Amino acid sequence: MNTAVRTSHRGWKSYVLGAATVTALLASAACSPSGDDGDDGKPTAPPATSTPSTSGAPSATSSPSTPKPGATPSTKPAPGATGTGGSGGSTALCGPGDVSITSSTEDETGQGVRHILLTLTNTSKKPCKVYHYPLIQLADAQRLVPEIKESAPTPGTPFDTIAPGKQTHAALLLSGPMDEAPAKTMTVQLQDTKPGSKLGAPIKVAFPGVDTVYYNDFAKVTHWMTASGLALRFIMSS
Repeated sequence: MNTAVRTSHRGWKSYVLGAATVTALLASAACSPSGDDGDDGKPTAPPATSTPSTSGAPSATSSPSTPKPGATPSTKPAPGATGTGGSGGSTALCGPGDVSITSSTEDETGQGVRHILLTLTNTSKKPCKVYHYPLIQLADAQRLVPEIKESAPTPGTPFDTIAPGKQTHAALLLSGPMDEAPAKTMTVQLQDTKPGSKLGAPIKVAFPGVDTVYYNDFAKVTHWMTASGLALRFIMSS
């Protein structure tokens, strides 16, 4: 009944030997340079170091561009930028205190006065200019004497420049073939640059050699002009 339990020393030794063998194989595999990924053992070259491109960087030796001849704007004023007496510019307008206005007629004595030549003289010491045509009020007429448009100067120069002591003229036609009204007074007013605008106070002008003239709706007046004969030509045929 006593059954002895026997331990087999041979089986234990074999187990120990087998374990030692496995351990040695694992250590050998860990020391292998090829590892477990199947490489051929050749060393892998390190990645190349990239050098940043300098093509986009500004050149340290670049010179600023030199302007081409004529590129610098001129500082000289353009011709005609400064006004002169002949082109308007800085020449002042004639005011009532700068001028005197007189009247004369080409009509024969005893036939009445229908055609009047107005003469404006610059009595100041500087050139001045007059614009458009004189604004004429006859007695208590409800409207001013209208212009003769055909007598207007060349467009762009709607004024006449008068040197000290010099004159300009305008011709006035008083009446035509219809009923007339008497006038014992006449005033002349200068114009500003805008047509129809008034400059200063009216100037009272005496009639040429008579106290009373007769006028009607045919009355009209020319623009100012330096040639008296040209001004009269616009009215003497009427």
